Amino acid sequence: MPSAPLLEFKDVSFEAAGHKILDRVNWTMREDEHWVLLGPNGSGKTTLLRLATGFLWPNAGGSIWRCGQKCIDLRSLRQSIGWVASHLVRAVPPEESAIETVLSGRFAQWGLRPASRPQLTRDDHHRAASQMEQLGITSITTRPFGQLSQGEQQRVLIARARMADPLLILLDEPCAGLDPGGRERLLEDLNVWLADSDAPRMVFVTHHVEEIIPPMGHTLVLDRGKIVRCGSTDQVVNASLLSDVFRTAPCRIEVENGRYWPIWGDRKRSE
Repeated sequence: MPSAPLLEFKDVSFEAAGHKILDRVNWTMREDEHWVLLGPNGSGKTTLLRLATGFLWPNAGGSIWRCGQKCIDLRSLRQSIGWVASHLVRAVPPEESAIETVLSGRFAQWGLRPASRPQLTRDDHHRAASQMEQLGITSITTRPFGQLSQGEQQRVLIARARMADPLLILLDEPCAGLDPGGRERLLEDLNVWLADSDAPRMVFVTHHVEEIIPPMGHTLVLDRGKIVRCGSTDQVVNASLLSDVFRTAPCRIEVENGRYWPIWGDRKRSE
């Protein structure tokens, strides 16, 4: 019998200050899928993530099912979903070493607090070191988190998210603010990681189609709180969709090594 989907949104709507942020969203993410959540700023992407993790509830209708259950223990849920976002950097004590930040993911807490955490084991330290090695950041193990570059901080947070063996990891615009080299190195590492069938499933949030890597086989496109397209990435991502969603001049897309590279303002195609 097939396993229950990791996430199911059924006619989900959410309002804030009298404004509908999400409007009747229907989306199913199955256990063997990696997804891209694509859309312009203000389209409702982060709100959808907050709903998925139980930090918000669908206050304007609909229901959310996680692993086949409508109502579950939220603490257990949040331990099974790793969330990486730039705003979470502020939650990390700046003086904490990089490996301590990674280890804190073992307990789903921000900052290692000796008085409240279980005893760290040798296996915990080994796993933390292994996660950092896989992400190419062993050289910063003892450096304070607050002194790391933005790219290094993102890698530390990803390693932290992986410490609890989550079912699902949400990467909320992880490339935002990175220079082109830092972005490409991070995407290359993610490409290798996601090629492993045992890697946790991922939702990758972006508004740049060139950040979509081949293992991300499914794409959900949001615009103004509504689903515009949803399905196989190679069927969803096309030039006309991008021109409509981002409300700009027509574009064309060059596909190279499974990556999508938009050429904006290609007015020859609009003539």
